Amino acid sequence: MSLLNEVKSLLRRYRIIPKKRLGQNFLVDDSILQEMVYYASLNSEDVVLEVGAGLGFLTERLAEKAGRVLAVEIDSRLVRALKRRLRPYDNVTIIHGDVMKVKIPRFNKVVSTPPYSISSPLHFWLLNKRFEQAILSFQEEFARRLTASPGSRDYGRLTVATYYRAEVEILGAVPKESFWPQPKVDSLIVRLKPRKPPFNVTDEKLFFDVVNVIFTQRNKKLRNALIPFFSRFRLSSREAVKIAEDLPFHDRRPRELSPEEIGLVVDGIVKELRSMCLI
Repeated sequence: MSLLNEVKSLLRRYRIIPKKRLGQNFLVDDSILQEMVYYASLNSEDVVLEVGAGLGFLTERLAEKAGRVLAVEIDSRLVRALKRRLRPYDNVTIIHGDVMKVKIPRFNKVVSTPPYSISSPLHFWLLNKRFEQAILSFQEEFARRLTASPGSRDYGRLTVATYYRAEVEILGAVPKESFWPQPKVDSLIVRLKPRKPPFNVTDEKLFFDVVNVIFTQRNKKLRNALIPFFSRFRLSSREAVKIAEDLPFHDRRPRELSPEEIGLVVDGIVKELRSMCLI
Protein backbone atom coordinates (compact mmCIF):
# COMPACT_ATOMS: atom_id res chain seq x y z
CA MET A 1 0.00 0.00 0.00
CA SER A 2 1.33 3.44 -0.90
CA LEU A 3 1.86 5.97 1.87
CA LEU A 4 -0.91 8.12 0.40
CA ASN A 5 -3.40 5.27 0.55
CA GLU A 6 -2.19 4.36 4.03
CA VAL A 7 -2.71 7.93 5.25
CA LYS A 8 -6.23 8.01 3.87
CA SER A 9 -7.00 4.61 5.38
CA LEU A 10 -5.73 5.58 8.82
CA LEU A 11 -7.59 8.88 8.80
CA ARG A 12 -10.81 7.06 7.94
CA ARG A 13 -10.20 4.45 10.65
CA TYR A 14 -9.69 7.07 13.34
CA ARG A 15 -12.31 9.43 11.89
CA ILE A 16 -9.81 12.24 11.55
CA ILE A 17 -10.28 15.16 9.17
CA PRO A 18 -6.98 17.08 8.76
CA LYS A 19 -7.19 20.51 10.36
CA LYS A 20 -5.92 23.39 8.24
CA ARG A 21 -5.54 25.47 11.41
CA LEU A 22 -2.95 22.97 12.70
CA GLY A 23 -1.17 22.75 9.35
CA GLN A 24 -1.88 19.04 9.04
CA ASN A 25 -0.31 18.04 5.73
CA PHE A 26 1.13 14.52 5.83
CA LEU A 27 4.35 13.72 3.95
CA VAL A 28 3.53 10.73 1.72
CA ASP A 29 6.76 10.40 -0.29
CA ASP A 30 8.83 7.60 1.21
CA SER A 31 12.00 8.64 -0.65
CA ILE A 32 11.93 12.04 1.05
CA LEU A 33 11.34 10.49 4.47
CA GLN A 34 14.37 8.28 3.86
CA GLU A 35 16.42 11.29 2.70
CA MET A 36 15.71 13.15 5.93
CA VAL A 37 16.75 10.15 8.02
CA TYR A 38 19.92 9.79 5.92
CA TYR A 39 20.88 13.47 6.32
CA ALA A 40 20.62 13.14 10.11
CA SER A 41 23.35 10.42 10.22
CA LEU A 42 21.64 8.64 13.09
CA ASN A 43 23.14 6.00 15.37
CA SER A 44 22.16 4.12 18.51
CA GLU A 45 23.49 6.92 20.75
CA ASP A 46 21.17 9.58 19.32
CA VAL A 47 18.07 10.96 21.00
CA VAL A 48 15.95 12.48 18.24
CA LEU A 49 13.19 15.04 18.64
CA GLU A 50 10.36 14.92 16.10
CA VAL A 51 7.87 17.79 16.19
CA GLY A 52 4.46 17.05 14.73
CA ALA A 53 4.70 13.25 14.55
CA GLY A 54 1.36 13.00 12.74
CA LEU A 55 0.64 9.38 11.83
CA GLY A 56 4.14 8.16 12.64
CA PHE A 57 5.64 7.41 9.22
CA LEU A 58 8.81 9.42 9.88
CA THR A 59 8.79 8.27 13.51
CA GLU A 60 9.04 4.61 12.46
CA ARG A 61 12.02 5.29 10.23
CA LEU A 62 13.75 7.27 12.96
CA ALA A 63 13.12 4.53 15.52
CA GLU A 64 14.88 2.00 13.28
CA LYS A 65 18.11 4.06 13.35
CA ALA A 66 18.20 6.09 16.58
CA GLY A 67 18.58 5.06 20.19
CA ARG A 68 15.50 6.98 21.24
CA VAL A 69 12.82 9.08 19.54
CA LEU A 70 10.78 11.81 21.26
CA ALA A 71 7.64 12.08 19.12
CA VAL A 72 5.69 15.24 19.95
CA GLU A 73 2.12 15.66 18.73
CA ILE A 74 -0.43 18.27 19.80
CA ASP A 75 -3.56 16.65 18.33
CA SER A 76 -5.10 14.13 20.73
CA ARG A 77 -6.74 12.28 17.82
CA LEU A 78 -3.34 11.64 16.22
CA VAL A 79 -1.80 10.73 19.57
CA ARG A 80 -4.33 7.90 19.84
CA ALA A 81 -3.32 6.64 16.39
CA LEU A 82 0.40 7.01 17.20
CA LYS A 83 0.17 5.00 20.40
CA ARG A 84 -1.36 2.09 18.55
CA ARG A 85 0.89 2.29 15.49
CA LEU A 86 4.14 2.70 17.42
CA ARG A 87 3.46 0.07 20.07
CA PRO A 88 6.15 -2.27 18.67
CA TYR A 89 8.87 0.35 19.16
CA ASP A 90 10.07 0.45 22.76
CA ASN A 91 12.50 3.29 21.95
CA VAL A 92 9.74 5.79 21.07
CA THR A 93 8.33 8.20 23.65
CA ILE A 94 5.11 9.91 22.55
CA ILE A 95 4.64 13.36 24.08
CA HIS A 96 1.19 14.91 23.83
CA GLY A 97 1.23 18.71 23.74
CA ASP A 98 2.77 21.87 22.34
CA VAL A 99 6.52 21.31 22.03
CA MET A 100 7.21 24.86 23.21
CA LYS A 101 5.10 24.44 26.36
CA VAL A 102 5.56 20.86 27.57
CA LYS A 103 8.66 19.46 29.22
CA ILE A 104 10.96 17.87 26.63
CA PRO A 105 13.77 15.49 27.71
CA ARG A 106 17.26 16.19 26.44
CA PHE A 107 17.88 15.47 22.78
CA ASN A 108 20.88 15.85 20.51
CA LYS A 109 19.22 15.81 17.07
CA VAL A 110 15.98 16.98 15.50
CA VAL A 111 14.31 15.45 12.43
CA SER A 112 10.89 16.80 11.61
CA THR A 113 8.34 18.01 9.08
CA PRO A 114 6.69 20.57 11.38
CA PRO A 115 3.43 22.31 10.48
CA TYR A 116 4.01 25.50 8.48
CA SER A 117 1.99 27.42 11.09
CA ILE A 118 4.72 27.00 13.73
CA SER A 119 7.80 27.39 11.51
CA SER A 120 8.93 30.71 12.98
CA PRO A 121 8.25 30.10 16.70
CA LEU A 122 9.68 26.58 16.49
CA HIS A 123 12.79 27.87 14.71
CA PHE A 124 13.48 30.49 17.39
CA TRP A 125 12.71 27.94 20.13
CA LEU A 126 15.31 25.61 18.64
CA LEU A 127 17.90 28.38 18.38
CA ASN A 128 17.79 28.61 22.18
CA LYS A 129 18.36 24.87 22.66
CA ARG A 130 21.55 22.83 22.69
CA PHE A 131 21.73 20.09 20.07
CA GLU A 132 24.03 18.89 17.29
CA GLN A 133 21.89 19.36 14.21
CA ALA A 134 18.31 19.58 12.97
CA ILE A 135 16.95 18.28 9.67
CA LEU A 136 13.70 20.13 8.99
CA SER A 137 11.22 20.53 6.18
CA PHE A 138 10.14 24.19 5.92
CA GLN A 139 8.01 25.96 3.34
CA GLU A 140 10.26 27.31 0.61
CA GLU A 141 9.76 31.01 1.33
CA PHE A 142 10.65 30.57 4.99
CA ALA A 143 13.72 28.44 4.17
CA ARG A 144 14.97 31.03 1.65
CA ARG A 145 14.75 33.72 4.33
CA LEU A 146 17.01 31.68 6.60
CA THR A 147 19.84 31.74 4.04
CA ALA A 148 19.25 35.06 2.25
CA SER A 149 22.07 37.45 1.34
CA PRO A 150 22.15 41.14 2.34
CA GLY A 151 20.29 43.26 -0.21
CA SER A 152 18.08 40.41 -1.40
CA ARG A 153 14.29 40.41 -1.15
CA ASP A 154 14.28 37.62 1.45
CA TYR A 155 16.92 39.15 3.74
CA GLY A 156 15.63 40.34 7.11
CA ARG A 157 15.34 39.86 10.86
CA LEU A 158 15.02 36.08 10.55
CA THR A 159 18.20 35.88 8.45
CA VAL A 160 20.29 37.94 10.87
CA ALA A 161 19.03 36.20 14.02
CA THR A 162 19.67 32.80 12.47
CA TYR A 163 23.13 33.68 11.11
CA TYR A 164 24.19 34.85 14.57
CA ARG A 165 23.29 31.54 16.20
CA ALA A 166 23.50 28.78 13.59
CA GLU A 167 24.77 27.54 10.26
CA VAL A 168 22.01 26.79 7.74
CA GLU A 169 22.25 24.62 4.66
CA ILE A 170 19.52 23.84 2.11
CA LEU A 171 19.72 20.12 1.34
CA GLY A 172 16.91 19.44 -1.10
CA ALA A 173 13.44 20.19 -2.43
CA VAL A 174 10.10 18.77 -1.36
CA PRO A 175 7.40 19.37 -4.01
CA LYS A 176 3.96 20.22 -2.67
CA GLU A 177 2.70 17.04 -4.35
CA SER A 178 4.67 15.08 -1.73
CA PHE A 179 2.10 16.03 0.91
CA TRP A 180 -1.55 15.16 1.48
CA PRO A 181 -3.66 17.20 1.70
CA GLN A 182 -1.55 19.11 -0.80
CA PRO A 183 -0.40 22.57 0.39
CA LYS A 184 -0.19 25.55 -1.93
CA VAL A 185 3.60 25.86 -1.77
CA ASP A 186 6.71 23.71 -2.12
CA SER A 187 9.08 23.00 0.76
CA LEU A 188 12.82 22.65 1.26
CA ILE A 189 14.82 20.35 3.53
CA VAL A 190 17.11 22.43 5.74
CA ARG A 191 20.01 21.49 8.01
CA LEU A 192 20.40 23.70 11.09
CA LYS A 193 23.60 23.47 13.16
CA PRO A 194 23.95 25.67 16.27
CA ARG A 195 27.28 27.47 16.60
CA LYS A 196 29.04 30.16 18.58
CA PRO A 197 28.30 33.65 17.19
CA PRO A 198 30.67 34.41 14.27
CA PHE A 199 31.17 37.96 15.56
CA ASN A 200 31.02 39.67 18.94
CA VAL A 201 28.56 42.30 20.11
CA THR A 202 28.85 44.35 23.30
CA ASP A 203 25.21 43.87 24.30
CA GLU A 204 23.45 40.83 22.83
CA LYS A 205 19.95 41.79 24.00
CA LEU A 206 20.28 45.26 22.51
CA PHE A 207 21.57 43.70 19.30
CA PHE A 208 18.39 41.66 18.85
CA ASP A 209 16.21 44.62 19.87
CA VAL A 210 17.86 46.76 17.19
CA VAL A 211 17.54 44.02 14.57
CA ASN A 212 13.82 43.74 15.30
CA VAL A 213 13.33 47.50 15.05
CA ILE A 214 15.30 48.29 11.92
CA PHE A 215 13.82 45.48 9.84
CA THR A 216 10.30 46.78 10.40
CA GLN A 217 11.57 49.74 8.32
CA ARG A 218 14.07 47.87 6.16
CA ASN A 219 13.90 50.32 3.23
CA LYS A 220 14.45 53.52 5.21
CA LYS A 221 17.88 54.98 5.83
CA LEU A 222 19.31 53.43 8.98
CA ARG A 223 19.33 56.72 10.91
CA ASN A 224 15.62 57.23 10.23
CA ALA A 225 14.79 53.67 11.21
CA LEU A 226 16.65 54.09 14.52
CA ILE A 227 15.48 57.53 15.69
CA PRO A 228 12.13 56.24 17.07
CA PHE A 229 14.00 53.43 18.83
CA PHE A 230 15.85 55.94 21.00
CA SER A 231 12.59 57.21 22.51
CA ARG A 232 12.67 54.27 24.93
CA PHE A 233 15.74 55.88 26.54
CA ARG A 234 13.87 59.19 27.01
CA LEU A 235 16.14 61.05 24.68
CA SER A 236 15.05 64.29 23.08
CA SER A 237 14.52 64.34 19.32
CA ARG A 238 17.70 66.37 18.95
CA GLU A 239 19.75 63.86 20.99
CA ALA A 240 18.26 60.91 19.08
CA VAL A 241 19.12 62.49 15.72
CA LYS A 242 22.68 63.26 16.83
CA ILE A 243 23.32 59.68 17.99
CA ALA A 244 21.77 58.22 14.83
CA GLU A 245 23.89 60.41 12.58
CA ASP A 246 27.09 59.55 14.45
CA LEU A 247 26.62 55.81 13.91
CA PRO A 248 28.50 53.86 11.23
CA PHE A 249 26.52 53.10 8.06
CA HIS A 250 23.79 55.58 9.09
CA ASP A 251 23.16 56.52 5.44
CA ARG A 252 22.57 52.94 4.30
CA ARG A 253 19.36 50.90 4.49
CA PRO A 254 18.93 48.02 6.96
CA ARG A 255 18.32 45.52 4.15
CA GLU A 256 21.81 46.34 2.76
CA LEU A 257 23.73 45.76 6.00
CA SER A 258 25.44 42.46 6.78
CA PRO A 259 24.93 40.96 10.27
CA GLU A 260 28.51 41.98 11.15
CA GLU A 261 27.82 45.59 10.13
CA ILE A 262 24.67 45.65 12.23
CA GLY A 263 26.82 44.42 15.12
CA LEU A 264 29.12 47.43 14.66
CA VAL A 265 26.10 49.74 14.64
CA VAL A 266 24.88 48.25 17.93
CA ASP A 267 28.33 48.60 19.48
CA GLY A 268 28.20 52.28 18.47
CA ILE A 269 24.79 52.67 20.13
CA VAL A 270 26.05 51.02 23.33
CA LYS A 271 29.06 53.35 23.43
CA GLU A 272 26.86 56.45 23.06
CA LEU A 273 24.27 55.33 25.61
CA ARG A 274 26.93 54.38 28.14
CA SER A 275 28.59 57.78 27.77
CA MET A 276 25.22 59.28 28.74
CA CYS A 277 24.81 56.78 31.62
CA LEU A 278 21.59 55.44 30.06
CA ILE A 279 22.58 51.78 30.17
